[in-house]
Amino acid sequence: MTGFLSTQYYSSLGKLKLLRNQHALSVLTTSQRKYSSKDAAGIEFLQKSVVPTMHYQKSLPRLPVPKLEDTIRRYLAAQRPLLNDEHYSKTEKVAHDFQSDLGKQLHEELVALDKQNKHTSYISAPWFIMYLSARESVVLNFNPFMSFNPDPKPEYNDQLVRATNMVCSAVRFMKTLRGGLLEPEVFHLNPAKSDTNSFKRFIRWVPSSISWFGAYMVNAYPLDMSQYFRLFNSTRIPKQKRDELFTDDKGRHLLVIKQGNLYVFDALDRDGNLMKPSEIQAHLKYILTDSTPAPSFPLGVLTSENRDTWAGLRQKLLDAGNGEVLRLVDSALFCLCLDEEVMKDHIHISHNMLHGDGCNRWYDKSFSIILAKDGQAAINFEHSWGDGVAVLRFQNEVFKDTTEKPLVGPSSQPASVDSASAVRRLDFKLNEELKAGIVKAKENFNSAVSKLTIDAMEFKKGGKEQLKKKKLSPDAISQLAFQMGFLRQYGQTVATYESCSTAAFKHGRTETIRPASIHTKRCAKAFVQEPGKHTVDQLQGLLHECSKYHGQLTKEAAMGQGFDRHLFAMRYLANSKGMALPGLYLDPAYAAINHNILSTSTLTSPAVSLGGFAPVVPDGFGVGYGVHDEWIGCNVSSYPSRNVHEFLKCVHKSLEDIFTVLDGKPIH
Repeated sequence: MTGFLSTQYYSSLGKLKLLRNQHALSVLTTSQRKYSSKDAAGIEFLQKSVVPTMHYQKSLPRLPVPKLEDTIRRYLAAQRPLLNDEHYSKTEKVAHDFQSDLGKQLHEELVALDKQNKHTSYISAPWFIMYLSARESVVLNFNPFMSFNPDPKPEYNDQLVRATNMVCSAVRFMKTLRGGLLEPEVFHLNPAKSDTNSFKRFIRWVPSSISWFGAYMVNAYPLDMSQYFRLFNSTRIPKQKRDELFTDDKGRHLLVIKQGNLYVFDALDRDGNLMKPSEIQAHLKYILTDSTPAPSFPLGVLTSENRDTWAGLRQKLLDAGNGEVLRLVDSALFCLCLDEEVMKDHIHISHNMLHGDGCNRWYDKSFSIILAKDGQAAINFEHSWGDGVAVLRFQNEVFKDTTEKPLVGPSSQPASVDSASAVRRLDFKLNEELKAGIVKAKENFNSAVSKLTIDAMEFKKGGKEQLKKKKLSPDAISQLAFQMGFLRQYGQTVATYESCSTAAFKHGRTETIRPASIHTKRCAKAFVQEPGKHTVDQLQGLLHECSKYHGQLTKEAAMGQGFDRHLFAMRYLANSKGMALPGLYLDPAYAAINHNILSTSTLTSPAVSLGGFAPVVPDGFGVGYGVHDEWIGCNVSSYPSRNVHEFLKCVHKSLEDIFTVLDGKPIH
């Protein structure tokens, strides 16, 4: 999701059009579109798009490299609420020195490099390298989860029925994508004009090299789809110092894990067609009823290890003669985890889908569909290959297909086939060193997840509808509630991160919105520490100020005009040249603003019940949230140094105060 179209093109009209609805843009990654195909797509495909899937890819605009002076100005604005006057003036001097000296040089080199690499974006390669070079475990540190809503027909939530339908829909999605028949991902600002058959029939004949402009003329913004090919047959392979992404699109088999045992069977026949749903059901039933005990040394837990440790152990697995079975794991279409547990509540679901027991997972697969005993389902995905855009589209399509057009039902009979020969349970040759490595990995895993606490909150007294009526951004108000909540609990304003997709650009990834501002600090202080000193009108005015500024930050981030990725890319460039790091990067304030105590991400979709991730720092909160029409939900994680239960009480109180003031009543 990166690209660089001349800034003038976007400035005036384009920028306003793309972000006419500031809330809409803040959820570029999560917009609720209806993916449908008018004609019957048959059993092999989910849909048959008139416009080829990758039709817009060639002509996507390029991610702009922001002007250096804009980046420094935005950086200092984000630092202001975090620093006292003395520290701020030091940081200001360091930043201006950087702007006039080494920063100027690095920026010019970055722009020159970007011009030489017009096929991609300036952030794409450094971002991949950052993820793949990280040595921490992918569990808790990187892999997030998104849980599916239950099937509205309760009898279809049976584990075997739902697993079969999800596998069939996932394979059909894959075939639709690879056949170029999946509707291109487009952000429609005027669907009545652009999301129509007549427009699609017109645009398909416009050459790919200019098709984006055709969509732009009707207020539609095609999004980058370059990450999609990594969804299937893909795995992150551990290597010393830097991992690699592996994809083998010839794999026809599915990886299934149950009780720590790994199984494979073909989900596609030799011609690449979906196997009969009744046969897939038979094979899954065979696995579910297999009485093989859980292995004493479950291999999957190794994927939760430190990456260098896992790389060393993987080499030992290869040396011990496990190359062929590892290749089957790595090239599998995707991973299906069939769990033995029944989910008790949302908190149980979050823990199970985020990390589970470590044994019934292969965390390195591009994504895994996890199905609990009671049919509760989720996707857990490895984050280096892509962001939420591709995964959410996949999840929406699979949910829609399995609930509207399921291929098997509660009364379906599995086919009478020889599953014993079609399904292969993978056996691994383990020596004493590997067994010891597995035991140690399990100990490390248990120690890490035992420190994690998750809690959830639903605020039922208002949501998107009420806020929009008051002309307030729902996302801005949610973020303000987190600032108020943290101030109420800990008495301070801290570094805060909100992810924003830059998928409107070729090979775009994400940009950071920095929700903590002088406006939120002023407003939070008024609400939390001195409510009696302000009239209701004044408090409402402060809310509108926060909303307006947050809207501006969101627009800038979605247009590739944040400061985080630009500073990151220049730092990466300095490192790659062996330069001594400029003073800006050595300033304690730079380390502090990148120590994101509040890490936040929003998600609303008809398919998704809740999403979650662990904090990104030991003294942080991982805040997943969704603003619905009539309510606001949060799913938050923390480690022992923070109290997540108290934080959610403070956030709830903040939302109550905000909605009280919006009702024209004073707060106490």
